[in-house]
Amino acid sequence: MNSHMKNLDGRLNEFEKVIGYNFNNKRLLYEALSHSSYANENHCHSNERLEFLGDSVLSIVVSDYLYRHFKHLPEGELTRVRASLVCEKALYEFSNQIRLSDFILLGKGESRSQGNKRPSILSDAFEALIAAIYLDGGIEAARTHIMKFMPDNIISEKKDSNDDYKSILQEIIQRNPEENVEYRLVGESGPDHDKNFTVRVMLNSNVIGEGTGKSKKNAEQTAAKEALELMGYGKM
Repeated sequence: MNSHMKNLDGRLNEFEKVIGYNFNNKRLLYEALSHSSYANENHCHSNERLEFLGDSVLSIVVSDYLYRHFKHLPEGELTRVRASLVCEKALYEFSNQIRLSDFILLGKGESRSQGNKRPSILSDAFEALIAAIYLDGGIEAARTHIMKFMPDNIISEKKDSNDDYKSILQEIIQRNPEENVEYRLVGESGPDHDKNFTVRVMLNSNVIGEGTGKSKKNAEQTAAKEALELMGYGKM
């Protein structure tokens, strides 16, 4: 085993201790921590596919928890609370609790620009880690991991959050069941370590808002914010 692989193996073992989960298939953890910049340089899989799956696993676990434990809340409020718990800002805070920035694997350029401090990179890796645990140990293992990050005062802490424009827009649109909202990525610019994404929000194929951000999620929020303003809901 060369020095690089030995050092990598040591880092993975240390991270397992931090998160309190030991992988049966360590390759899943390796992939979850591999940013696309690292994957391109080392000819391995990036964590992007795991991020896709982790987003869904996180959503179902949090939705199930809120549904079972907050029976007094209506659907709209459940949606709002869930959104505040799975947004980029929340996932970035969760990632800091497990020192994810110390373990994520980045390419040389991304490392030089301190990509391990970027909320978009860390929140995506946090979702990828959830997927890796799910694939390795099943839904209960993923649930156990996710619930470590749920605050005791979920409602009082998150109820007044008003910066999740996507959920607010969705609540408004859902009042008309025949309406359909879709977010489309229409542009990317900048180098890998400093990308800008442009997203349009569509209502029944009509553009109702456009936004730009450092991550796709941020761009979607900005687009939803513009749509709400254009729909007459004032400055959000």
